[in-house]
Amino acid sequence: MRRRHIPGEPEPPTKGELKRQAHSVQELAEQLVDAPDAVLDALQLPETIYDAIQLARRITSRGALLRQKQFIGKLMRKIDVEPIREALGSMESARRNEARRFHRAERWRDRILAEGDDAVEALVADCPQLDTPQFRGLASEAQRERARGQSRQSARELFRALSISLNPD
Repeated sequence: MRRRHIPGEPEPPTKGELKRQAHSVQELAEQLVDAPDAVLDALQLPETIYDAIQLARRITSRGALLRQKQFIGKLMRKIDVEPIREALGSMESARRNEARRFHRAERWRDRILAEGDDAVEALVADCPQLDTPQFRGLASEAQRERARGQSRQSARELFRALSISLNPD
């Protein structure tokens, strides 16, 4: 059912468009309930929404939690949610970038342990600012520990050095 169109005004949204918008806000509300406290504090939400989210986190009943999330969605339809959506998106993007950097350091560590000096040379060719002797020493010590079946302390040190050197922030 469409609202009456007033000549000279933009076309009003259809019922389906309104439902899609409401579902989108509802999904955002559910993300906020699952988000850490630090994220909520950074968003500076209105007090009613913040309190409703805190209450939802304490609810253990599945049905009651669903109703509370719907209530949060209803409250959020009254405010501009784009800044919240952008903030959550940037936080998610930062989390993905951090995971990508972590996996890159893991791949280099595993490659260095498997290939030795050849991998260190490839690493230095890829990132010329690295301290080559440091990585050669860490790599050889980690390979010796691996060959002897000892603890993986040197491999962890190699990973830490890779994480710091490959991902300067």
